[in-house]
Amino acid sequence: MSIKVQDTLSGGRQDFVPVQPGKVGMYVCGVTVQDKPHVGHMRAALAGDIIRRTLVYFGYDVTYLNNFTDIDDRIIDRGKQEGREYSVIAQRNMDAYLTAVRKLGLLEATHYPRATQHIPEILSLIERLVQQDVAYAAGGDVYFRVAKFAEYGKLSRRRIEDLRSGARIEPGEHKDSPLDFALWKGAKEGEPFWESPYGRGRPGWHIECSAMSMKYLGESFDFHGGGVDLVFPHHENEIAQSEAATGKQFVHNWVHNGLVTLGGEKMSKSTKHFFLIEDILDRLDPDVIRFYLLSTHYRSPIEFSEERLAEAGIAFGRLRATADSLREIYQTLPSREELREPLPLGEVADPDVRAIAGLFLEALQDDFNTAKAQGHLFELCRLLNRMLGDPSSGAKEARVTEAMRWFFHLGDILGLNLREAKVEESVPAEIQKLVDDRIAARQSKNWARADELRDELAALGWIIEDKTGQSIVRRK
Repeated sequence: MSIKVQDTLSGGRQDFVPVQPGKVGMYVCGVTVQDKPHVGHMRAALAGDIIRRTLVYFGYDVTYLNNFTDIDDRIIDRGKQEGREYSVIAQRNMDAYLTAVRKLGLLEATHYPRATQHIPEILSLIERLVQQDVAYAAGGDVYFRVAKFAEYGKLSRRRIEDLRSGARIEPGEHKDSPLDFALWKGAKEGEPFWESPYGRGRPGWHIECSAMSMKYLGESFDFHGGGVDLVFPHHENEIAQSEAATGKQFVHNWVHNGLVTLGGEKMSKSTKHFFLIEDILDRLDPDVIRFYLLSTHYRSPIEFSEERLAEAGIAFGRLRATADSLREIYQTLPSREELREPLPLGEVADPDVRAIAGLFLEALQDDFNTAKAQGHLFELCRLLNRMLGDPSSGAKEARVTEAMRWFFHLGDILGLNLREAKVEESVPAEIQKLVDDRIAARQSKNWARADELRDELAALGWIIEDKTGQSIVRRK
């Protein structure tokens, strides 16, 4: 089965065929770093990560880019508000993003290109467009002439005639048409700038992504991702300026993730309607956050709420409990290196393991459907639990070992940390006292008091689990 991709440009599902055999070039729009990243940003990064992991699993050599917009009106304004250089604001927020990336288990990008480090490439691309008369300088700025690109609107399915009706020229702009967009912005007094043939200034938003992606991936590459809110105007403008410059198809597969919502509304820095990812990571297990964001297909919107996260924590806890049981029984587990190359699927001896693993991989081949894949991981989890819990089931050690290897291997493909034991935080003395009192109540068969203490612990944010003669407490 080939990998199927839902392509935003064509609007249909297509077989993935790489531009270069065996290789994949992939660019995922990162963040504009005027503020720290929120959960919505990480949803886009995680969507790119799972596409990349799938491609790597099926044998492709992937060059993966995740960019930073590190110069922008909002970054400059934030610097003025704080009395700091714009670069200090940008670096602080890039560091916060990369910290979240590591905690959530995302693979490190091949490159993290920054706009300010690619000014020569940006100016070179602008010059190509000016020479072809699809861009023009005016008042210290440079604009792309939308009317010169006949296919403008093909990604977002918008007609130029309809766009013209609501477009206008803002004060300070010198463009010929309201639809034209800035490639280069002349610097205002006190703003950071770079020298250019058009005067001192800085790049527009859209041109940086075209210049950086083409530098590392070529003029035509395989995947471009980002949130669905970037389809217009950002990705539409990327297509126009890139294809006008090169005459080639810019991107062969456009993949856009659904938005993260709060109370049905989009998370947005501009409206202050968001959760910073660092605040969520301070409170919750990163594996649970990753598991939750993968529980919905990347193209669908996902509601971020305490209730849904709690449900995800319980569900992921079932996977982790099985992993813990395997760890207790086998003491040591196969290393990640051992699990990278399991037996080919057709050589898996156990028919149940073979069927479940096959369905898992088919789900990822079907437009990277992590929701379905996670469902099949739970099937394998249940099969393992039956094997471990019923000695009469004929579950010989070789069969359990085979199932175990695939259980951890499939978890690794999703980037879920099941193989390593979770490091439990220390329990405060006052919480441990309540746990000890509850143990004493249970030993004296005072079940009503034991239930009261369980509720008291829950109200304080702790869950207690009774298993194998022990009472284990952990934070919600």
